Amino acid sequence: MVVTAAGAAMSIDDRIERARDVYARAVFGGDTTALTDAEQGLDAVEADTALARGLILHARFQSASADAGSLPAEDPAELPLFERALELYQALGDRRGEGEALFWIGCVHQFIRRDHQTATPYLERSCLLAAQTGDKPTWSEALRHLGIAAHAAGRLDEARERLEESSRLRREVGALPGVASNMIGLAYLAAAQDRRADALATLDEAHAIASAHGAHAIVGHIEQARARI
Repeated sequence: MVVTAAGAAMSIDDRIERARDVYARAVFGGDTTALTDAEQGLDAVEADTALARGLILHARFQSASADAGSLPAEDPAELPLFERALELYQALGDRRGEGEALFWIGCVHQFIRRDHQTATPYLERSCLLAAQTGDKPTWSEALRHLGIAAHAAGRLDEARERLEESSRLRREVGALPGVASNMIGLAYLAAAQDRRADALATLDEAHAIASAHGAHAIVGHIEQARARI
């Protein structure tokens, strides 16, 4: 769903149909006053579509990784899709969309390319914009991945703080499978801090949450973590 200059919500189909109407008014009636607004509406549609396409490719990467037990090849189309979405959101002044696109760019660098150093500035900017715009889902994701970066750098207390804050936000929006996912990270942190009993108790709670919400992939990750811990 995108929004008109007047603030009324419009669907993607509405935006496209409006562009056709604006075209007809310009070509046949000489009224070009709405061309820029219609073009911006299509930019918003393109941004949302690019982001959504990137998400599909990212889901395929994650699914292939889970099935194979190792990281598959990166789809070269994924990062450019998120970068195009970022470019369009910035041009539109859509700070919420900008924050979400920044997160996914950071996620590509961190999760797919294993490059925490490149990912971190994108994640930090995403976290800031998401907090400013009240986008709790993106905010929680950025915090989670900043926690992962802190863990990789050996900053265990910072990592724990980031993951706990991410979980708090996820609980607020009802994303309980995401809470269970964060708890896996918290369990690994507890184990790294020689708190094995806390780690196993955290995994037990995560398993209960994930099972109750049909998060079968998360349950699998929990069992892997339990075996490693």
